[in-house]
Parts: sequence; C-alpha cells; structure tokens
Amino acid sequence: MGKPFSVNINRFDPYKTFRFLIYFGTSTTPVAAMSKATALKRSSDVIEYKEAGNMIIRKGLGRTKYEPITLERGLTHDNDFEQWANAAQVLDTGAPGQSLKELRRDIAIILQNEQGQAVYRYKVYRCWVSEYQALPDLDAGANAIAIEHIKLENEGWERDKNVTEPNQAG
Repeated sequence: MGKPFSVNINRFDPYKTFRFLIYFGTSTTPVAAMSKATALKRSSDVIEYKEAGNMIIRKGLGRTKYEPITLERGLTHDNDFEQWANAAQVLDTGAPGQSLKELRRDIAIILQNEQGQAVYRYKVYRCWVSEYQALPDLDAGANAIAIEHIKLENEGWERDKNVTEPNQAG
C-alpha cells in the first residue's frame, strides 16, 4: 500500500470539503460567502459496434460531456452572481437583453487544507449561467440563511498540476 501523502508523511486523513475558494474569470478576489459547490463530474458516451465474424460486441469511446456545476452562497450585497446571470438574459424595461461579452467565463475552484493552503486547483472552462435563483423560499417560521445559487454549464475542466502538496509543518 502506498503512502497517501508524499510530502507530509505523517498525515493519513484525507482533505476536508469545507475549505474552498471560487474565483470568477481573472479576479484575484474569491467570490464572497460561498457555502457549496457541486462535484466536478464528466462522463463519456459508449459507442457499441459489431464486427463481422466476432461474437463480442466492441465498445469505443464516444463524446465526453461535463455536468453543470451549482454554486451556492449566503445572500449578501455582493452582486457577482446576479451580474453574471444577467449576461444570459435580463429584462430591461420589459424587453430581454443579453451581453455576449460577459456571458462566458473561466472559473477556478481551489480546495484548501486545514491551514488554508491550496492543495488542489481546478480550472473550469467557458462557463455560463443557465439557472439563477435570486431569493430562496421565504418563511417567517424558518431559522435559516438566505441562499442564492447559480448553475453553470461548462465545456470542461482540468486540474492545475502546478499546485502540489504543500509542507504542513509548523
């Protein structure tokens, strides 16, 4: 059995999911009040074909598709979600409008260790907002945080291999 960590050889527990940052576009400031990001998932179609004289059905690799990513955060006066969602379509005095220049952005998702050091970084390409929830259900009897969310369609993601296991000594 291999060692789970190559730099921090005395660490055995995996990274936690509660320390992460999201960056939109080329911004150097993370998105405020993030509370949840859904998993990065991709799947590939399977192309089945039959070959003459062969009893086995062959399987080939087809197209790869990337699942949408949903980002949630507590409602604040930061309007990053709303501005990006408005690029897809917003009513302006009753008529729909779009901003193709602002429609697609790359985003970065950074997983951190308990000390706040980056341990994984993923870049997600050509994202656009396909769903926006500005307000949650409002309920006077509830005891909850107001959450807004966006659903991002994307054209793929990859891990940044330049982010490696940091030394956690100290």
